[in-house]
Amino acid sequence: MRAVVSTVHEASVTVDGVVVGAVDADRDGSGRGALLALVGVGRHDGPDAWRTVARKIAELRILPARGEPWDGARTAGAQDNGAEVLLVSQFTLMGATAKGRRPSWSAAAPGPVAEEVLGWIVEDLRGRGLRVETGVFGAMMDVRSTNAGPYTVVVDAE
Repeated sequence: MRAVVSTVHEASVTVDGVVVGAVDADRDGSGRGALLALVGVGRHDGPDAWRTVARKIAELRILPARGEPWDGARTAGAQDNGAEVLLVSQFTLMGATAKGRRPSWSAAAPGPVAEEVLGWIVEDLRGRGLRVETGVFGAMMDVRSTNAGPYTVVVDAE
């Protein structure tokens, strides 16, 4: 399992011209922050991989503490700040590109499995008190973000 997590001022997902999920780092004026998490589920992920990814999304200290400037130290996690998270399914993160010019998707989990695992991650994050928005699994999505920093990390479950 792999996730690409970015700190954002705002991010949204649109499907068929309708915004289906959106986050705003300063929605209520508290400066709590927001994350865009693109998550790919692997065919051979262990049973605890999703827990690791959920924990990392919630706890990685990649946000400034509330009230601190975005160009300062990153000392808070989403859970510390009560940040918003936009979680988007991204099977292409599992693409293998070592050989040839065409990515191989054989490492990606089948759709029904990946959809269920992503649901577990959403539930875990919401259980931590985070506001979580999502895209639509399997849909053609337009993802927009205004990155803060930019500050982006790759999270591997293994």
